[in-house]
Amino acid sequence: MKAICVFSGGLDSMLAADVIRAQGIDVLALFFETPFFKSGKAKKSARAMGLPFRVVDITRRHLEVVKKPKHGYGGNMNPCIDCHALMFRIAGEMLEEEGAGFVFTGEVLGQRPMSQNKRSLELVAVESGLNRLLLRPLSAKLLAPTIPEEKGWVQRDLLLDVQGRSRKPQMEMAQKRNITEYPSPAGGCPLTERGFSRRLKDLLTSKIAVETGELELLKLGRHFRIAPHTKIVVGRNKRENETIRSLSGENDTILRSVSVPGPTVLVSGKLSENTLDIAGAITVAYSDAGALDASEVRIEEGARESRVVSFKTRDKIEFRPYLI
Repeated sequence: MKAICVFSGGLDSMLAADVIRAQGIDVLALFFETPFFKSGKAKKSARAMGLPFRVVDITRRHLEVVKKPKHGYGGNMNPCIDCHALMFRIAGEMLEEEGAGFVFTGEVLGQRPMSQNKRSLELVAVESGLNRLLLRPLSAKLLAPTIPEEKGWVQRDLLLDVQGRSRKPQMEMAQKRNITEYPSPAGGCPLTERGFSRRLKDLLTSKIAVETGELELLKLGRHFRIAPHTKIVVGRNKRENETIRSLSGENDTILRSVSVPGPTVLVSGKLSENTLDIAGAITVAYSDAGALDASEVRIEEGARESRVVSFKTRDKIEFRPYLI
């Protein structure tokens, strides 16, 4: 028997995988990747446990859910119920391909009051199409029996009854099971963050077709909406400056301070004389121009030759109304 674990790489999913594997079942750790969540942590956790690991990019399907979730959002732009249902649906679509019998996750009853209460867990199972082929080993004894339990693929008495938001029971179980390498719970889904959600909503409002690079940019720098269809991203350090440049498209414009150290500034969308003047002024304002009356900025517009333009030094406070 083989099962697919929708694997986040956190302690809960590691424990769930260990509980199922201990019953003699082969486990595939499956991670669904999008610009909102990356596989690095999960890959490291799977390696520490010796689990076969597979990454599947679901960006396009997931973005449609983010744009218009059937069951709405959480506190920000996090459509947790629809997101989980989509992931489990895709895992279910892979059962035959992987030669697996069921899907399981590390979800814990009551750990998240909105998306992991009993009603939400049942709703996700139905919406995913898996229904009773979806098992939550860590809280299984508190939930209705599933097909894997009824058919004897797994022994229900060897499953667990964990519930609530405390991490202590899981940490104690990890110690008993000799799971010593696991990530801290910090750094969750950016869709739950207010600032990131504000930027994402702005992007989705201004564009119909969104590129992956634009979603990656949401994690970086300062963002300014300087016109309905023109946005700029200002790097805050060397790493961000390099990443912003690497994510620029052929239709984007890059601005950099010439005479003093400063940020890499990416302008996307329509570029008029007025928006270019604002972008140049912001580039100077966030550079080390200081008390200089003006500073030169190099402007690179796609494949065309670059040019240098001088912009007056203005206070950052003038640009706060544009800040997203």
